[in-house]
Amino acid sequence: MQFEHLVEVNGSEAPFALSREALWSGLLRRAEDARPFLPGLESCRIIERQADALVRELRFGQSLVRDRACWHSPNWIRFEADTAQEHAGGSLTISIEESEEGKLFLRFCYLTNSCEADGENQKYSDFIRSAWCQSDFDTLHVIRKMASSGKLL
Repeated sequence: MQFEHLVEVNGSEAPFALSREALWSGLLRRAEDARPFLPGLESCRIIERQADALVRELRFGQSLVRDRACWHSPNWIRFEADTAQEHAGGSLTISIEESEEGKLFLRFCYLTNSCEADGENQKYSDFIRSAWCQSDFDTLHVIRKMASSGKLL
C-alpha cells in the first residue's frame, strides 16, 4: 500500500513559526527516541549508529519491531521497518519542503508491504491512512512542543 500527503508547518493556524533547523532537529529527535512521537511505544533502543543512520528496536508491548532510520540532512529522513510476524514492514519518508522562504511543509510518504485493499477491505485501508495522517499531525505537534520548551537546537 502506498500513501502520501503534505502537512503545512507554518500556516495561519500555527501557534508560532518553526525554522527549518528546528523542524529538522525535531525529526532527528524522532529517530533518536521515538517514544514521544508514537503512543504505545514502550522503548526505543539504538543498536547500531552511523553518521547518517541508526538501527533501532522498538517495543510495543509484546511486539518488537526492528527498523533503520537514515537521513540526508536537512532534507529528508526515512524509517524502514523490517517485515516480522507482527509487522508487515515498509517505509516512511518524511521530507521538508520549502515553497518559498519560511513556507515549510512536511511530506509524508508511506510504502508498506501490505496489499492495497479493495471492496470490503477498503474500510481497513481507509482506517490505516487516517491513522497515519493523525500520527503525522501529532509528529508536528510534538516537534512544536519540544521547540516551545527549548528542547530543540
